[in-house]
Amino acid sequence: MRDQTIAIHGGYSGDSTGAATVPIYQTVAHELESAEQAGQIFDLEAPGFHYNRINNPTNDVLEQRMAALEGGVGALTVSSGAAAVYQSIRNLTTAGTNIVTTPQLYGATHTLFAHGLAEEGIETRFAADDRAESVASLIDEGTRAVFCESIGNPAGNVIDLEALSAVAHAGGVPLVVDNTIATPLLLKPIDHGADVVIHSLTKFIGGHGTTLGGVIIDSGRFPWADHPDRFPMFNRPEPAFHGVVYAEQFPDNAYIVRCRTVGLRNGGATLAPFNAFLVLQGLETLSVRLERQMANAAAVAASLADDPRVAWVGYAGFPDHPSHALVQRYLGGRVPSILTFGVAGGYEASIAFFDSVKLFKRLLNMGDAKSLVVHPASTTHRQLGSADLASVGITPDMVRLSIGLEHIDDLLEDIDQALTAAEQRSRAKRETVPVG
Repeated sequence: MRDQTIAIHGGYSGDSTGAATVPIYQTVAHELESAEQAGQIFDLEAPGFHYNRINNPTNDVLEQRMAALEGGVGALTVSSGAAAVYQSIRNLTTAGTNIVTTPQLYGATHTLFAHGLAEEGIETRFAADDRAESVASLIDEGTRAVFCESIGNPAGNVIDLEALSAVAHAGGVPLVVDNTIATPLLLKPIDHGADVVIHSLTKFIGGHGTTLGGVIIDSGRFPWADHPDRFPMFNRPEPAFHGVVYAEQFPDNAYIVRCRTVGLRNGGATLAPFNAFLVLQGLETLSVRLERQMANAAAVAASLADDPRVAWVGYAGFPDHPSHALVQRYLGGRVPSILTFGVAGGYEASIAFFDSVKLFKRLLNMGDAKSLVVHPASTTHRQLGSADLASVGITPDMVRLSIGLEHIDDLLEDIDQALTAAEQRSRAKRETVPVG
């Protein structure tokens, strides 16, 4: 099946009731047939549902669907995108080890890496930029993963995944890719060397601003058994789960099985089945939403670029954008509906624009059916100092737009009136400043 069909039918062919839509299995547990069957399930010798902190039939369909779309061997849904980031890394690391990441990250991910993991004894090494050679220089014997966002949020940079996966693999570690902005319909990182792919399902895939969720997808390609000293959690008996040796018992999907049986089982960041159901509804319409959002975003970017009240526009569809060639190479020229710009007049003018929109929603989200606006320096990344803001590609005047499904003329009219309001506020402020 093609992607658009998988998004609707993948992982589900009906249940005992003949339900055409994936049911919500709103239950805490499932009845076991016998002690023998229970033992087989708990020892990972047979598949089966037993306790819904660990697995659930509704979630299982979403997991199969996402694994199929990304080209992975298995997936695990979790309670949020942040949980997916955290669990994907903690499945690989122990105190005293490190990860290497490109600097252009979502604010909460940057905070987790810079501070949260440090409290657990795990070092995060931020590369100077997103070039593979900058990442390679930081990999050593203590490194356990290379991390990146396929398209940085909010910087909009596109990663050279093949180059980055090459340096990660040369260093003996997997490449973990957050593919939230691109979605598997625009880019499949596993096809370009990624070993683990994660998503915030809250964003484009859910698509309606109603549901938190995350997912981790295992490519099944990283040779854990070849690195017993670096990854003992896959190569030695797991004390937290019946002494299983994952690389031996699950050679094709060791990573995601351990994610479920150790990370999710012990950490409890379970996606509620009702949330899985809502995400499945969003996933069914993802392909048509992306087309409309991308078309609207291209029109908004062109309008902003021609507006003298705008200082600059960051849109990878423009030939002068630093990632334009990578958009052609990895996304087939398709540009996601996230773009940034600065209002002429700097920080205060951009704040005035943010305060003045009427149709755009001032929300800390993206990928919604509704058009959204955020001022990263004062919201999602406000905990960063000026040097860190620059390293992640955020300027004080940056405004990020997530373009939705509204009529393009309504979006352009709202942007126009907000730019006018920002210009008037800036002019009024200049006129009130004492001279001399």
